[in-house]
Amino acid sequence: MEIKIQAVRFDATEKLQAFVEKKVEKLSKSFEDIKTAEVTLKVVKPATAMNKETALQVSVPGSQLFVEKTCDTFEEGIDQCVDAMKVQLTKYKEKMRNK
Repeated sequence: MEIKIQAVRFDATEKLQAFVEKKVEKLSKSFEDIKTAEVTLKVVKPATAMNKETALQVSVPGSQLFVEKTCDTFEEGIDQCVDAMKVQLTKYKEKMRNK
């Protein structure tokens, strides 16, 4: 699985990038056929609470799955995105199995 990380309006630290890769890599346990995962980290209106927007887009055969969360920290946003994506991948897998 190829993981792309895009930071908008700030520079992502290596620590943050490593955290994102570690968390997103776990999605392959839920669904083996993930081609790419794109993570977009964006700071919306600096100096306010809940200003970290995290988006996760996953390419699977025949479909694109997308999740977006806004939180106080990027780590929290990544955790929530990965959890929501696991649910979507499970539903997608069930659909594929029923066809």
